[in-house]
Amino acid sequence: MEVKINRDIRDYTESMFFGLSMRQFIFSVLAVGIAVVLYFLLKAVLGMETVSWVCILGAAPFAAMGFVNYHGMTAEQLLWAWLRSELLEPKELRFEAENLYYEMLRDTFVRQEKEALKAND
Repeated sequence: MEVKINRDIRDYTESMFFGLSMRQFIFSVLAVGIAVVLYFLLKAVLGMETVSWVCILGAAPFAAMGFVNYHGMTAEQLLWAWLRSELLEPKELRFEAENLYYEMLRDTFVRQEKEALKAND
């Protein structure tokens, strides 16, 4: 008998239904529900192949939201962080070059230029 133990306790997820966590299960059911609703709404209007693609495209975002985990953030947290950084609170990054070598030796350079001008006169 083998027992799987996670190396990090924060990576632990409890399996609730069919080996899925509660979050994954809820979003999977929601995706299936969206696909079924789209199917029944569009089957009379569009062809069967088109309806199947629309069902896939309609359900995919909801299914992905249950399984996406990026840097410890869920899909909603990732979407909110992206919206905040790109749309709500964009920062203007300005690059200004700073030459530390020149700043340290500026007095020497100025003195040498003055001496060179005196020598040319």
